[in-house]
Amino acid sequence: MTRALFLIIFSLTPAILSAQLVNIESKRMQTDSIRFTLNADFSFNHTNNDGEQVNQIDAALSTQLKSKDLKKIYFFLGNYKVIDSEEGNLQNAWFLHGRFNYKLNDLLRLESFLQGQYNQLLVVEQRNLIGAGLRWKWVDKERFTGYAGNSYMYEVEFSEQAGTTNYNHRNSTYLTLSYTPKSQKFSIANTVYYQPLYRELGDYRILEQFRLDVPLSSWLKVFTLYNYYYDSKTPLKTEEYTSDLNIGVGIGF
Repeated sequence: MTRALFLIIFSLTPAILSAQLVNIESKRMQTDSIRFTLNADFSFNHTNNDGEQVNQIDAALSTQLKSKDLKKIYFFLGNYKVIDSEEGNLQNAWFLHGRFNYKLNDLLRLESFLQGQYNQLLVVEQRNLIGAGLRWKWVDKERFTGYAGNSYMYEVEFSEQAGTTNYNHRNSTYLTLSYTPKSQKFSIANTVYYQPLYRELGDYRILEQFRLDVPLSSWLKVFTLYNYYYDSKTPLKTEEYTSDLNIGVGIGF
């Protein structure tokens, strides 16, 4: 336990924040009776190309607390990503998310959330939002678990490139499916988000994420993570997409 705590503090001291396009579903702790859980991911990459050096750091922290009756869940997530070269930052991004869930029955939950995010490379550099909705467990098998959710979001988007601040009413729908074999030697999860504006359905965002986790011990794992993000209409009236593939290590207890 002490070793795990030391690694968490060491790897995440610079900032417990995150890259702005984060799949909340992949960070949830799907535990039935454990009241407190904490997970951390950290990856570092160093590149030297004919003397031109680039460093990349990705760090994430997520924690979950359940009430004594297991009906209330408090969840927090923070991510941070920086890509730095001798000429300065190539990318700087962070993400903060807080969420509250209330269990109505075995299949249905109410949820509300707050979120703030920043990414210097995107047209929308900063986005803050608040929302609430319903979450439904649509698959509940021994090895397969699936969830679907639908929420209303009010968001404020700031773009320095476009010189605009937009106030939007947006819908958020997600679908996720995860699988863990009987051997528990690995687990996979896939999630899709779809977020259109209410007043203009042609203005929407899509996030697709696939994640593979391979545990090495009770508290240490390696993971592979692929994200694809698409924005149909930015404040500059252009389309925008990003994709990334990450391989790293994670710890939890």
